[in-house]
Amino acid sequence: MALYAIGDPHLSFAVNKPMDIFGEVWQNHPEKLKAGFTCVSPEDTVLLCGDLSWGMNLPQCEQDFRFLDALPGKRKYIVKGNHDYWWTTRNKMETFFQEKGLSTLRILQNDCAICGETALCGTRGWFYELEQSGQSAHNEKMLNRECIRLEASLKAAGEREKIVFLHYPPVYLNYRCRPILSLLNRYGVRRCCYAHLHGSSRRHAIEGVCEGIEYTLISADHLNFTPKLVLAAEI
Repeated sequence: MALYAIGDPHLSFAVNKPMDIFGEVWQNHPEKLKAGFTCVSPEDTVLLCGDLSWGMNLPQCEQDFRFLDALPGKRKYIVKGNHDYWWTTRNKMETFFQEKGLSTLRILQNDCAICGETALCGTRGWFYELEQSGQSAHNEKMLNRECIRLEASLKAAGEREKIVFLHYPPVYLNYRCRPILSLLNRYGVRRCCYAHLHGSSRRHAIEGVCEGIEYTLISADHLNFTPKLVLAAEI
């Protein structure tokens, strides 16, 4: 069983949100995703790192979820993205998945998932663009909430090796989200995958080791819509 990760599918089968307005790379991107997922075997695990669907509620997302559910992979863990407006309580989401027969989809929130000997931890995270929005008090409350969720996920992992998946990058250009980074260091995290960055903003993405942690950008367009191998299958 191998582990793959990809973020920002930005599907919109039931709503009018064409992604090709953001560039040629997004033309027919669901077909590109389908082709990219051929590297995933039926027994593998996939981490979907946010911004799955442009639907505003669960029913509007059903076709998008069915598309993702049908892609290869035994389990697909979902971390919330900033455009996942459909996100609601965990119970409602998991009930919806169950009722619709979406058997591969799982929510990753306030807990961890186990892949072999490794714990998969994650939450939406926090990005500097929100700090610049002029709502500092509101943003501080939201950041604290994300830190609580991330710590709950890290605690659930116990002493296992941990890989953290965030939608927002905790490091970018000269920006460092110190509350998030503090948690990563405190719990001994050495690998972190993140999404969110597209187009020209990818030029400033930090990949490789930064302050002792290895970062990988896994936005779908950055990966040419092919999931990134994070952990190879054990022989």
